[in-house]
Amino acid sequence: MRLPPVDMKIFNSILVIMLWGLISGTAKGQNDETPPVTPIFILVTLNPTTGNAEMTWSPSPSSDVAGYVVYLYKNGEGYAIDTIYDRNATSYSTPRPFTKYFSESYVVAAIDSSGNISPLSNELQTIHSEALADTCSKKIMISWNKYLSFPVNISGYDVYASVNSGTYYLAGHVSDVDTSLELNDFINGSNYCFIIKALLENGLASGSNNPCILVRTQITPAWINADFATVKATGEVALSFSIDPASETDLYILERKIGNSGSFNQISQIRTHDKKINYNDNGADPEQVNYYRIWAVNNCNIPAITSNLASNILLTAQISGNDIILNWNKYREWRGTVSSYRLFMDTGDGFKETTSVIPEDTVFRVSIPEIMYDLIQGKVCFYISASESGNPYGIAGESDSNNSCVVVEELITVPNVFTPDGDLKNDLFRPVLTFTPSEYRLLVSNRQGKTLFETNDFMEAWDGTDNGSAVNEGVYLWFIKIKTQDGKGISRTGTVTVVKN
Repeated sequence: MRLPPVDMKIFNSILVIMLWGLISGTAKGQNDETPPVTPIFILVTLNPTTGNAEMTWSPSPSSDVAGYVVYLYKNGEGYAIDTIYDRNATSYSTPRPFTKYFSESYVVAAIDSSGNISPLSNELQTIHSEALADTCSKKIMISWNKYLSFPVNISGYDVYASVNSGTYYLAGHVSDVDTSLELNDFINGSNYCFIIKALLENGLASGSNNPCILVRTQITPAWINADFATVKATGEVALSFSIDPASETDLYILERKIGNSGSFNQISQIRTHDKKINYNDNGADPEQVNYYRIWAVNNCNIPAITSNLASNILLTAQISGNDIILNWNKYREWRGTVSSYRLFMDTGDGFKETTSVIPEDTVFRVSIPEIMYDLIQGKVCFYISASESGNPYGIAGESDSNNSCVVVEELITVPNVFTPDGDLKNDLFRPVLTFTPSEYRLLVSNRQGKTLFETNDFMEAWDGTDNGSAVNEGVYLWFIKIKTQDGKGISRTGTVTVVKN
């Protein structure tokens, strides 16, 4: 029979026992070569407090038992851990640090006073359990190895759980053939520890190691604010989104739809830890109303929360008679409200704010005669800027529309009658221009060819006098010569009638 290996401490102890046996045998006149009867290995369990492996066996019935040898059992062979020199010993406890990481198997044997070692007992092994969290499904999976049931059958397994170092409670029970349990909920951000107990039919139980796991899902933003959608001078739609500072999300999906009846389509996937996302949409048509929203995607690749909508303002300008009619859509779905719309106008020397429009209005009229003397070029351009107030997150959005321009024709209108009678009504005569000329000359004369008024200032008017004296009622001749900003020359002549009431 091949004996399992033992360490030197045990070997020396056995040598002492053998020498004692030889002396005793010599005194009796005979040698003892019969090994003792094998003890029955009843239980191995892990102590949840100390982590020790605790073993229990029934004593060998042999009368000359001197103690017991405890073995680590691997690949069919026993490797001695310790020898207990107590014939009445039926239990043993020892630190086994590796049982935190894997299951270990043990056997025991009896040793008699002659140093004979019994055959190895039945094998028992510790229960090693593991806990894994599926935060995407909000589940915890606990699994373990099957406890060897010989010589006592198992009636099932109890799974005990502790939350944040609290008292262990019974979390579930499974049959003797099951080696896993799934918990379908957990408290986010909590530390869970588990102990598995194999319940034996003799009333004993084998406890496992106690694996612990911190179950914590990624914190998604509680809110995402669409700050604005504004049209840049280049025609791009610039977007800004503010993110809840407590968020741990780093993946976002930006979507756009065109018009109220369109459907949202992804235009970008953005990965960032920043709490402010700026994006320029160079694929948008600023001559249409575009709607935007952004989704926060959690670590399970599931869109978790979306922002409010952002939409660009679309401005149109059209000439109707002597007016320019401006129309625009209201800015949509700020979390606050539109405090005002401001109108900016460019008559040739850059945009300047001209007026403020109440939030309820989306139409504004601009009188051409009121602006014609400000025109440096043959067109005028406008944009609308909306301002947000009352945002719950303290964000003040600003959104600019597209630029909308109209060409103002170079018209010259000359009155044919005026009444210089001092009543402040139609007291002055001058041509009305829809543009600012680069050169200008106006001359007024009587029928005899005498010059009564002459100026190179297109803003200066004739007051119906000749060297300070009022002229008589009648018909007078006028002549104008103008050069436009683009170099075109215009010359005209006609008559004006002076009427005095």
